[in-house]
Amino acid sequence: MTGIVGRMRDALRGGQRVDPDDLITRLDAVRRFLTAVDGHLPDERLVPAHTLVERAGTRLALSRDHTVVALAGATGSGKSSLFNALARLDLSPVGVRRPTTGVAHACVWGPLDGATRLLDWIGVLPRHRFIRESALDGDDESALHGLVLLDLPDFDSVQHAHRLEVDRLLGLVDLVIWVVDPQKYADRLVHTAYLREFHRHRDVTLVVLNQADRLPPAEVPRVLDDLRRLLDADGLTGVPLLATTAVDPSGTTELRASLESTVAERQASLRRLAGDVDTVVERLADLVGPEPAGAGPDTAGSRVLTDALAGAAGVPAVTTAVEAAYRHRAASATGWPLVRGWRRLRPDPLRRLHLPGPGGAGGSADELSAKPVAATSVPDPTAAQRSALGLAVRAVAERAGGDLPGPWPAAVTGAARSRLGDVPDALDRAVAGTDLDVPERPLWWRLVGALQWLVTLTAVAGLAWLVLGYALRALGLPDPDEPMVGEVPLPTLLLLGGLLAGLLVTAVTRPVVRWAARRTRLRAERRLTAAVAGVGAEHVLTPVRAVLTSYADARDALRVAAGKK
Repeated sequence: MTGIVGRMRDALRGGQRVDPDDLITRLDAVRRFLTAVDGHLPDERLVPAHTLVERAGTRLALSRDHTVVALAGATGSGKSSLFNALARLDLSPVGVRRPTTGVAHACVWGPLDGATRLLDWIGVLPRHRFIRESALDGDDESALHGLVLLDLPDFDSVQHAHRLEVDRLLGLVDLVIWVVDPQKYADRLVHTAYLREFHRHRDVTLVVLNQADRLPPAEVPRVLDDLRRLLDADGLTGVPLLATTAVDPSGTTELRASLESTVAERQASLRRLAGDVDTVVERLADLVGPEPAGAGPDTAGSRVLTDALAGAAGVPAVTTAVEAAYRHRAASATGWPLVRGWRRLRPDPLRRLHLPGPGGAGGSADELSAKPVAATSVPDPTAAQRSALGLAVRAVAERAGGDLPGPWPAAVTGAARSRLGDVPDALDRAVAGTDLDVPERPLWWRLVGALQWLVTLTAVAGLAWLVLGYALRALGLPDPDEPMVGEVPLPTLLLLGGLLAGLLVTAVTRPVVRWAARRTRLRAERRLTAAVAGVGAEHVLTPVRAVLTSYADARDALRVAAGKK
């Protein structure tokens, strides 16, 4: 007998103890996993993990000095008789009434006060709680102090509510004793719906073949061997298997010894929770996979996105307007004074788009967000540009999350598209708030303009001199002698020289203006590209990186929850 009990004790211990601190660390890791994946994964996949965190937290906060053991079985397996035999009192009703009750009975060894909160949480009604404590017992029951034994409803009851109650209670108890009888020990329901589902809880599972007294003594080993074969097929290799009978006081000796060992060890609740963590981690394992290749979208995808955003923001139209505005302003400042007024009547290309003038509306991001920026008149994006932007966003999501498992690629795509509705306004603000660095009157413009005024005044002076001479001759007045430069009169030289000098200055200045306008356009293009890239980073890349960070956090948390370092 001592050898059998010892082997059963070793089987229930599973060969190792569960460290409470390690268990709490694993539960915290499951909690961190749930925090990391919140909003990214389907809620229905996370229900078992949420249930585990809630139940485990409550169970650890309640009494650790009590071990909750449930007797579970089908109708007619003799659970209630076995319950009464272990308690050595008639506590649970036996017979045809039992399958119709649908409630659990509890027997507590030791003072009831310490187990009250635990039974309240489990949901056993006060009128169905019993204390196995009597002065007549002496120390006979002291070895089981701390045991809370439950007699569950039949899991194959015709009442669906009874089966739901059994399923609920099986999720709360610390150790389950499956009670089968010689007639239905191979019943498909008990194996497929229950025993097979407990393969992760081998350390807190025990199976008894009850009513063994109904078999000939020679048949008991054969039935036990057949039942062991079925248990091995269910993934319950090594789970203790006993033969019991409630009609003979010695028929529960081995089972009672196993319970005494379990109660003394105070490990059942920890092993049950550790098994629950293993089960949850196994179900979540397909949600994480290899470490992501990078911390975010790659450079190529970001560049394609920036190009698409630039097209949608009208950057080509704006940079064309920048170049045209430079040439327009340069011509107004360096052209002939006689035609400058006519040029000023033409609208400035940038102001026509309601874009800022010299100095722009530029500044830091904080400054731009602190002051209002007027809307621009940049043309709305075409259907092709909007389509290109959508394809670029999809490409960024696919390149960033294509290698992730399960629903993560969809989460990355959803994050990439989550703020697309804000992009048009953000692009318009970015364009309006960019300092385009288009000068109004740089120094060299003013110098050229002054030179143009000088040669124009020279030509005007020569013209006035010629007109004055013509007027004097017309009036018959003495014609003053006109100075000569070589053989050309000075007034004529002034007039023609001023006109030719003006044309020459314009001819020399025009290529310089075109060159400077192109440089200004390139500078504006770089600044606008940086601005729209910032919009893409804020509205597309940042949400994508947030999902990838959540994936990495979830992956690390699940590794810890699985007990991996």
